[in-house]
Amino acid sequence: MSADGDAWAVVVVNYGSSGLLEANLAEVAADTRPDIVVVVDNPTTDAERARVRALAAREHWILIEPDANAGFGGGVNLGVAAALEAGATGILLLNPDARLGADAVDALRAATLDEPLALCAPRIVTPSGSVWFAGADVVLADGRTRGHAKRARHPGEETWEWLTGACLWFTAELWHATGGFDEEYFLYWEDVDFSRRAVLAGGSLRVVGDALAVHDEGATHRGRGQSARSKSETYYYFNIRNRMLFANRHLDDEGVRRWRAGIAASAREVILRGGRAQLLTSPVPWRAYLRGTRDARRIADASRSAQTGVGTAASR
Repeated sequence: MSADGDAWAVVVVNYGSSGLLEANLAEVAADTRPDIVVVVDNPTTDAERARVRALAAREHWILIEPDANAGFGGGVNLGVAAALEAGATGILLLNPDARLGADAVDALRAATLDEPLALCAPRIVTPSGSVWFAGADVVLADGRTRGHAKRARHPGEETWEWLTGACLWFTAELWHATGGFDEEYFLYWEDVDFSRRAVLAGGSLRVVGDALAVHDEGATHRGRGQSARSKSETYYYFNIRNRMLFANRHLDDEGVRRWRAGIAASAREVILRGGRAQLLTSPVPWRAYLRGTRDARRIADASRSAQTGVGTAASR
């Protein structure tokens, strides 16, 4: 606990990654010495839950065990609620496959001392040292996302900044101002949404250059027949679907129409992040493409129907 009495917590959402918790979170906690550690274990198998339960007991972590998979956003909400109830005023949200040291935590905490509504992220690198995240934008014209490093190639484009949920620092004050994560996303884009709502709540977004984290992005959910580069069906589906959910939440009618027109092109881009070889060896990307584009269109059309209904009712 800091000299001013503020307690801070690490919150981690787990899904079948007890090995990563033992390798990463245990080391992070030993180095950074948080006041509170909360692990939310979204259920996979009985054996995995038993391993997480034993690890949490050994390390004296607070363990939250939902009966059903709450997704990432739902898991974060459960974890932060437990951390706040235990007295935390600052939260470090961390992926099981990420780690950072005490100096990085100190830099993140310092960034909100004079600006408690700041949402902060460290610079994040891969184990080999290449940049994994240093700030990102969503392009309002069509919903593409890209890193800050590419801004110079696209001068004049209107964008909104966002920070990755792989590693975030925020205060209890910001959490209450935003209302937490939107659980309808389930996985992916919820950090883009949370970043936007932080700004709308009067906060700011900061990549803290003096804080460095390492993210060893794994292939926990890769299916059979997929290459090392390919992603899970869950990854593909929710990245395709949730782009339109974000548009529905934050854009005007014209913006929703623009993004709807690009659903198929955006879905192709998401699928090809896993390479072309997977298209010949696995049904996963094809299934995700069909389901994702179908549900993205349903979300867009529901938004338009709601607007039409509001207009019709108002004209009566």
